[in-house]
Amino acid sequence: MIRVLVADDQALVRGSFRLLVDTAPDLEAVGEAETGEEAVALARLHRPDVVLMDVRMPVMDGIEAARRIAGDPATADVRVLMLTTFDLDEYVFSALHAGASGFLLKDTRPADLLAAIRVVAAGDALLAPGITRRLIEQFTRGPIPTAAPAAVLADITEREREVLTLVGLGLSNAEISERLHVSPSTTKTHIGRLLTKLTARDRAQLVIAAYESGLIRPGGGPAAAPTAS
Repeated sequence: MIRVLVADDQALVRGSFRLLVDTAPDLEAVGEAETGEEAVALARLHRPDVVLMDVRMPVMDGIEAARRIAGDPATADVRVLMLTTFDLDEYVFSALHAGASGFLLKDTRPADLLAAIRVVAAGDALLAPGITRRLIEQFTRGPIPTAAPAAVLADITEREREVLTLVGLGLSNAEISERLHVSPSTTKTHIGRLLTKLTARDRAQLVIAAYESGLIRPGGGPAAAPTAS
């Protein structure tokens, strides 16, 4: 059973999500939070598998709540699935840094919301690649990340670099396998090694690494390969 905490400052929205979660035979709503502060407290109390977290809430917003949940050893295994709208896309990169494992749009279909909770609970992230690419397109219009590529990529192989680039572009494992002409198990192995080498919490953190290392250029495309000096 996947245990879900629902955090949203609107009672009607919060109740609707809870009711929807409880309709699924493999999901169970364990609580509701009206503020980010309540979400952090209830995450510590109930240790849910997933927190469905609104971005904008009073007292403490969802991004700060996600940061505290991800940063607390007692709740480090709790996955945070952020609720956002296209009006709030400027928060996506901050939420990724805070430790969020994925994003949902508030107009997501009910069946897709339930599927997304399962995906995040299983340790994957960023949900449907189509949503990922649209979000990435928005936040890559901002300033170019400044982290030095060498610091992020020093220990990864050329093939892992290619996989990281494609993850950053929002491709699924199946799409990466097709693009690189490798088996799905090989792609999964590369991603597992990237998670270990980059000390990434999940796939969302790999997207951050792809941008901060300069593998992805603003606009959502791969950066040009560096030339030999």
